[in-house]
Amino acid sequence: MTVTAGFSIRRLVRLLVVGGAVALAGQATAGENPRDPYEGFNRAMFSANETLDKYAARPVAQAYDAAVPLPVKASFGNFFGNVGEVWVGANNAMQGKPAEAGTGVARLLINSTVGIFGLFDVASEMGLERYNEDFGQTMAVWGVGDGPYFFFPVIGPRTARDTAGWAVDTMADPVTFVRPESVRIGTAVLRFVDIRAGLLPADKVVEEAALDKYAYIRDAYLQRRRNLIHDGRPPRLDD
Repeated sequence: MTVTAGFSIRRLVRLLVVGGAVALAGQATAGENPRDPYEGFNRAMFSANETLDKYAARPVAQAYDAAVPLPVKASFGNFFGNVGEVWVGANNAMQGKPAEAGTGVARLLINSTVGIFGLFDVASEMGLERYNEDFGQTMAVWGVGDGPYFFFPVIGPRTARDTAGWAVDTMADPVTFVRPESVRIGTAVLRFVDIRAGLLPADKVVEEAALDKYAYIRDAYLQRRRNLIHDGRPPRLDD
């Protein structure tokens, strides 16, 4: 009963986020930045996220970073990266990249065995590259356009396409299937805190480099996504 309720709530959140993005996308109008037609809404959401981060996410991440030894943090990161190899490999396959998909399978097998359940990234030491693929990139390869840019509290920046891709990624996430629910929630929270702790060094860089932090993060996100979609070889913008 509890598990069903938890699943329903998560599913409702995903539907609300995706549905809201799609609804807004259908009403897009030209603004100062054609990629960001809902800048007023997005800036309000960005401000709310900054407050949540300042008083909740960042302090927890800082405490985690200070209390947990570096080798342990590295092991957590390796473990979660290994868990994601299945879906990364699936996206490589759906993008028509069998060699990369095969590398993902090899990484999963090696790190799950020799690497002790993924705690050690032995595959990278053997020269097997770790890829960063998700369903948003897969849809881009299939020809689905970006759509307008959005910023959501906690979830962060997304295009309309990547919002839909995030929903699929979440449903395919192996952590979603962990039981009991208390363990699943604890695992998801640990992963979130570990990721946020890994971003702490970038905080000062962004604060010092950006006259407009919102625009800086938006432009960096869009540039990074374009680079990932084209596997580090994006075409010229005027092509």
